[in-house]
Amino acid sequence: MKKILFLILPLIAFAAGIFGGGMLHESPADEPAPAGIAPDPEPSPQDSADLAWFRFPNQFFVPVMRNGQVFSTMIISLTIEMPAKAEAAIHAQEHRLRDALLRALLIHANTGGFDGNFTTDLQMTRLHDALLKAAQKVAGGDVGDVLIEDIVRQ
Repeated sequence: MKKILFLILPLIAFAAGIFGGGMLHESPADEPAPAGIAPDPEPSPQDSADLAWFRFPNQFFVPVMRNGQVFSTMIISLTIEMPAKAEAAIHAQEHRLRDALLRALLIHANTGGFDGNFTTDLQMTRLHDALLKAAQKVAGGDVGDVLIEDIVRQ
């Protein structure tokens, strides 16, 4: 009887721990949002059906200069988010968009945006805003967002 009790007791304790933890754990959906922050709206299937994406077939190569010498090279993959109805217009302006985005990337590199820890929130926000502004200048309201898919410094 003692041997059976030594085998069953740990199983009962384990099951009770799981049950108790489940009862005490509050699911993330039940947690209220912190003050001043609105919860992210859930994307509806209809919203994503109205969107299209244009991924540039080639990566962007941006030299990072120091003292007149190429210090490193940034390799970046970008995608344009747009309404589905504007897909043909964006494809037609691929070269102008690429030129505008490359100019924005070069300005960001020349102002020290890729120096040090270039992945901080402030640096990435500056880069994202500059890219979005450049793309919207070329394509107007057809550009909903510029997505940075990959970013590497070599």
